[in-house]
Amino acid sequence: MASVLEQSSGVALPAIRFDAGIALFVEGESNGQLYVLIDGEVEVLRGDTRVMVANQPGAIFGEMSVLLGAPHSATVKTVKPSTMYVIEDAGKFLQDHPNLALVIARLLAQRLSAATTYLVDLKHQVEGRGDQMKSIGDALEALIHQQNREFVAEPDGSTRPAN
Repeated sequence: MASVLEQSSGVALPAIRFDAGIALFVEGESNGQLYVLIDGEVEVLRGDTRVMVANQPGAIFGEMSVLLGAPHSATVKTVKPSTMYVIEDAGKFLQDHPNLALVIARLLAQRLSAATTYLVDLKHQVEGRGDQMKSIGDALEALIHQQNREFVAEPDGSTRPAN
């Protein structure tokens, strides 16, 4: 059965099997690749903290690094033997397949919406609870409205970080 990525891009993607315990990518490094889970289970780690475990076919990893042109913000490792679609030059692939870029944009928008909702809920929980909680509330407010970079649209339709 073809994946959403293959259906969206019209391209047959290479599927690679990884043993358990393999780091697909490491926090702070960059490899320009996207991974799409076909089967298995992976964990996302920030430092020594497990952020999440994913076992849903179609889960995508590496998109933030590719889209931001920045190092990976987390390490992704296989927990169980896992099969992944691997897109080597993900930046070019997304430029060549804008319909797939839209799929990833929707995924990121869903994540952002969930994170913002969570941060707002936390902010409401700490409001009016004294000076120590006020500093936490201020930090949450900053996170809710944080934007790290401005991007400039290029004539070819791509974007790049503003200087």
